[in-house]
Amino acid sequence: MPTEPSGSAFPIKTGSVFSIGPNWKEPEPGFLEIDFVSHGGTSMQGVFLWSLVATDVCSGWTEMVALVAREQSLVVEGLEVLRRQFPMPIRGIDSNNDSAFINETLLTYCQEQKIEFTRSRAYQKNDQAWIEQKNGAVVRRFVGYERYTGLIAGQCLARLYQMVRLYVNLFQPSFKLLSKTREGAKVKKRYDKPATPGDRLLAHASILAATKESLRGEQACLDPLDLLHRIRECQSVSAAVRSGQLSHGPERETLEEFLGKLPEMWRDGEVRPTHRSEASAPRDWRTRIDPFESAWPEILLWLQADPDATAKSLMDRLNRQFPGQFPAGQLRTLQRRIREWRRTMARTLVNGLVLQR
Repeated sequence: MPTEPSGSAFPIKTGSVFSIGPNWKEPEPGFLEIDFVSHGGTSMQGVFLWSLVATDVCSGWTEMVALVAREQSLVVEGLEVLRRQFPMPIRGIDSNNDSAFINETLLTYCQEQKIEFTRSRAYQKNDQAWIEQKNGAVVRRFVGYERYTGLIAGQCLARLYQMVRLYVNLFQPSFKLLSKTREGAKVKKRYDKPATPGDRLLAHASILAATKESLRGEQACLDPLDLLHRIRECQSVSAAVRSGQLSHGPERETLEEFLGKLPEMWRDGEVRPTHRSEASAPRDWRTRIDPFESAWPEILLWLQADPDATAKSLMDRLNRQFPGQFPAGQLRTLQRRIREWRRTMARTLVNGLVLQR
């Protein structure tokens, strides 16, 4: 992988096999892009889980591991786990300029394992295009955007990732960008035919025959629908742990029951438990001070004398009696208040007739 001297121990990639552009080339399997995905929800304060994600640029094979913190020693341990899960040897790692990656700990690890290590260029968003795409298409798709904290949640994500890695890498086809050319203001992209990451590895000449045989055997023993069933169960447990509602655990259903529900799942909306939003209780409080609170008794007297009076006519009377207190923009508020009053009076009238009967 060509790099340029940068005056530091962390070379910057330039025109390398990782980048997309005029110098883009097809890398061999084993050159990875790595990145972090945070699970802090809408806040980055406090301690929460992180996912270390790595994707092979050649095949798109993606692996994930859950970490309880973003720390350089944990990054090395996470990479060691990912190195055992990838079906091919890791030959190169490319990261962004996160301090959890750009440090002596990770550099020493790469040197000991004879792994080529490069980092992204500043303000070059395409340098991390492969991993950024997988962050959304894999991690966010199966885990969501909510906050996860604690060892139990980490164990739940770890189990979920074991199911997801098999489902995505062996049974989920995806397009792969082959080239893109610019003609004026238009950019034309050319894609390879859809294939799973496993199929791309099986078709690559540099992958050993023993590795290919192992991949074929693993794929033959797996059922994608059973994997999807187990993924939904892991998502249910993760969502229950996150919300603190895990008392006896979510109800388990058999594979036959899960398959029977598949044709009708779309009617229920979001089927991923990790992406379901909790039902909010109806609001029974005011968010603003009622501008007509002091004048409402006077308005009720006017309505009792003239029930058919319009809100506009009542607003004119208020302006004459209390000049400058009620601006014209509050007419809508008065209309809503009078509409609610008339509904209440109508219900009272109907209920009174029913009681008389």
